[in-house]
Amino acid sequence: MKYVLLGSLGNITKPLAQQLIAARQQVTIVTSEAARAAAITALGAMPAVGSIEDIGFLTATFTGADAVYLMIPPKWDANPWKQWIAGVGEGYAKAVKAAGVKKVVFLSSIGADQPSGVGPVSGIHHAGVALDAGSGADVLHLRPAYFYFNLFSAAGLIKQAGIYGNNYGPDRKIVLVHPRDIAAVAAEELLKLDFAPGSVRYIAGDERTSKEIASVLGAAIGKPALPYVEFSDEDNIKGMVGAGLSQEAAENYTEMGASIRNGVMFADYQKHRPVLSTTKLEDFAKEFAAAF
Repeated sequence: MKYVLLGSLGNITKPLAQQLIAARQQVTIVTSEAARAAAITALGAMPAVGSIEDIGFLTATFTGADAVYLMIPPKWDANPWKQWIAGVGEGYAKAVKAAGVKKVVFLSSIGADQPSGVGPVSGIHHAGVALDAGSGADVLHLRPAYFYFNLFSAAGLIKQAGIYGNNYGPDRKIVLVHPRDIAAVAAEELLKLDFAPGSVRYIAGDERTSKEIASVLGAAIGKPALPYVEFSDEDNIKGMVGAGLSQEAAENYTEMGASIRNGVMFADYQKHRPVLSTTKLEDFAKEFAAAF
């Protein structure tokens, strides 16, 4: 079968492509960087270089595909960010419909059942709504948990201040997942293509409190007493802006943290908890320590 994957050679798309290619499928990978074309070709896939905001390019690239894998990358200068994400989803829907693609696997997110109040994930919600309503395809919404790899961003705070923190409490349980486990689920669904329109599948590997995350990561880097500190929303925004994020991005991430604090982010997940994958926090901590 013919598949088109968005996400260039990212942490999910690359292993996803490798699994599809190993299954002897034809894969095209969309990238915005011409410099990555050679690496995509070396992987055994066909590169398609262009912008995810170019509906004509996407339509041409999607035409003839049995299924497409869609994801929306971060755009740090987008303002307003949620509206940009939703707009990209609307563009995807137009391209999928124009290309006549009948099956779509969309990388959504835990919390994407919420139309507002969950930071950038609210934008993903609206992108998903646009795909369901306007693409003419059967859409499977993958809702992975918080990526382990997002914890890499805590390295600077740990090195500079000797703490790990966020704007939710130390006993708040966080749902975590490894990108390779997301790729495995995406590959499974793309190879079967038996999902119904508007389907949702949650993906998670571990559920740990914030203070447990601090303890496990701390032990892995030789700081077993690494404390977890809860920040106010105001201090959280200030710290992110100081670290180089835009005010818009900082406010959105802080809103997402607040939704974790008040339980909204994980509420629907708790009603539809999946079987957890085998990659646990302790496994990722080894990767964290190697990169620290």
